[in-house]
Amino acid sequence: MTIAQRLPQPDDTAGLLTLRDWLRYAVSLFRREKLFFGQGATTAFDEAVWLLQHTLHLPREGLETFLDARLLPGEIREVKKVLERRALGHEPAAYITGEAWLGEFSFRVDKRVIVPRSYFLEIIPEQLSQWVPGLEEVARAADVCTGSGCLAILLAHACPNAHIDATDNSSAALEVAALNVADYHLGERITLHHADVLVGVPDGTGYDVIVCNPPYEPESVLKTLPEEFRHEPQAALTSGADGLDVIRKLIPQAAERLAPNGILLIETGGLREALEKEFPALEIHWLPTLDETDCVALIQATSLKKRTPGKRPRKA
Repeated sequence: MTIAQRLPQPDDTAGLLTLRDWLRYAVSLFRREKLFFGQGATTAFDEAVWLLQHTLHLPREGLETFLDARLLPGEIREVKKVLERRALGHEPAAYITGEAWLGEFSFRVDKRVIVPRSYFLEIIPEQLSQWVPGLEEVARAADVCTGSGCLAILLAHACPNAHIDATDNSSAALEVAALNVADYHLGERITLHHADVLVGVPDGTGYDVIVCNPPYEPESVLKTLPEEFRHEPQAALTSGADGLDVIRKLIPQAAERLAPNGILLIETGGLREALEKEFPALEIHWLPTLDETDCVALIQATSLKKRTPGKRPRKA
C-alpha cells in the first residue's frame, strides 16, 4: 500500500472542526501508525499537543483555553501536512518544528544533528555540585560530541564563570550549535571546535569538568531501531562494532586534559557492563537517574591518571 493510499480521504476529516477534534484525531492516528516516542515527547498525546501548538502558533501553556476553538481552512491544511509528515513519514517531531526542548531550554535542531535527549538534564543541575564543590569556581569545562550544543549551554548555566570548549567532528552539527550558542548569547563563554574528541583543541588542559554524550550504539543495532532514528545522522548514533569507539578515544585524552581534581562524565546507554570490562582498572561511579537506568559514568581524574593504560606524558 502506498503512502497516497494510506492518506485520509477528504471526507475522513471533514467533521473535524475544533482543536479538540484534531487533537483526538492526531492521537488516534499516531497510535494507529505505531509511532515511536522518545525523541522529545514520550506519549502520543504529548507529541500531538506539541505539534498542534507549534503549527497553530499557540503558547506552550494553557492549551485548554483553545480546545473548543474552530480551526480556519488554512490552519486545517497546515495541520494535515504536519500530521502526514509525522505519522506517515515517521519524521521526528523536532525536525518538523525545528525545535527541541531539554527541560526549560529550547534548542534549534534539524537533520544535521541528533535530536537532543540526555540524562545530563538531570545530572548537571542536581548532582554535579556533589562532585565539584563550588560550581561558581569551575573555570574550564568541555562538552565532547556537542551536536546541537545543548549540553555546553546547560553547563554554561550551571557553571556561570566557566569557559567551555564544545567539540564535534561534524562541521554541519557545529553550524547548528553556533546558532544555539548565539541564541543564548554565550559566544564569549563557549568556543566551538571541529575536532575528533579533544584532538587539536588548543590549550585544552586543566578542565574541571568534561561531559560527553557520545554515539554509543553498536553499528549492528541501527537497523533494529525504530524508523524515526533513521532520520538522524548515523554518525551521531553508532560508534563501531561494539559502540565503544568514541569512548576508547575519550578516556586517555581525558586523562591528559583534566585538572588534578577534575571529573569526566559519560552517558553510556546500554554499555555499562561493556565499559567496566573494557576499563577494569578504572573506578567508575554510576550516577542515579530517575528511571533507574543509572547509565551516566563519572570517573575522577585521580583514577584516570593512575590507571589509564598507554597514557602519554603531556607536552610542556
